[in-house]
Amino acid sequence: MSERPIGPFQVNPVALGCMNLSHAYGHPATAAQAQALLHAALDAGVSLFDTAALYGFGANESLVGPVLKPHRSRITLASKGGMAGVRGDDGVVRRVIDGHPKTLRRNCEDSLQRLGTDVIDLYYLHRWDPRVPIEESVGVMSRLVEEGKVRAIGLSEVGSDTLRRAHATYPIAALQSEYSLWSRNAELGTLQACRELGIAYVAFSPVGRAFLSGKLPAGTTWAAGDIRAGMPRFQPEAYAKNLRLLAPMQALAERVDCSLAELAIAWVLHQGEHVIALPGTTSINHLHENLRGGHVRLDAALLAELDALFAPEAITGDRYALAAQREVDTEKYAFEQR
Repeated sequence: MSERPIGPFQVNPVALGCMNLSHAYGHPATAAQAQALLHAALDAGVSLFDTAALYGFGANESLVGPVLKPHRSRITLASKGGMAGVRGDDGVVRRVIDGHPKTLRRNCEDSLQRLGTDVIDLYYLHRWDPRVPIEESVGVMSRLVEEGKVRAIGLSEVGSDTLRRAHATYPIAALQSEYSLWSRNAELGTLQACRELGIAYVAFSPVGRAFLSGKLPAGTTWAAGDIRAGMPRFQPEAYAKNLRLLAPMQALAERVDCSLAELAIAWVLHQGEHVIALPGTTSINHLHENLRGGHVRLDAALLAELDALFAPEAITGDRYALAAQREVDTEKYAFEQR
């Protein structure tokens, strides 16, 4: 599959989300494992690498920066601010969403230092802070571009109205939000808005946090710190119902001679030429499997079958627990918690 645009850059349509190496899915990779995976991604032609100040409270940027530094001229490096770890008076580091200009500037400076680079190619507002008008947050990010610290800016997990307001303030290069066969909120407005405005849609978790790989059987025990343990659709009763979708999906995958993960990524990429898939992994084998998904061709009939099989109302459980659901600005289906 040919490269796709994201702001001023052209990238492989299957990118690499680096979060898994440090954060969110239980036991993180060792430094040696992470470095091996990043080198494998570089060798395989991955050209968009995505990290954030939040991941490992800075550890992820410190990990990927030195590995990617010698290759900066041939890759696009993305990071995020506005949601980071803040140490409280009790010494505990907690996640804080803060979109104030002073904070975003400090987040960016910290990320530049950890990444060991003088410019971040694509810098996202990780979450919109509703205490701060989106125009104000985007305004300071645009000044980071003018100062040469950032080349393009993006937003994460915002709805179409917020996206349009932001884009009217300064051109938005990319919107990053969850999008997969079992998380289709993008189809309520942002996917089309991005198409109209010339904004890349970067779909994180295109394999449904590994659900769509078929490699997480019922009864999976989550490691300490694995965010899936608190997600409604991964709770035992809901998960058992969701697993019933995988057998018919497997039959469709066999028709085009690919794995479930490859089919999931191919479906995402077939939703528009402006869509980029952003899977994450700690496994080199899974990395190559994800990349193969960028070469799977799906006809209209098979796409329609997948759409029907994974109709939003067929999924049991929301994608986030209620507290996290309230932190995102994306459009929601009528049956989701508010």
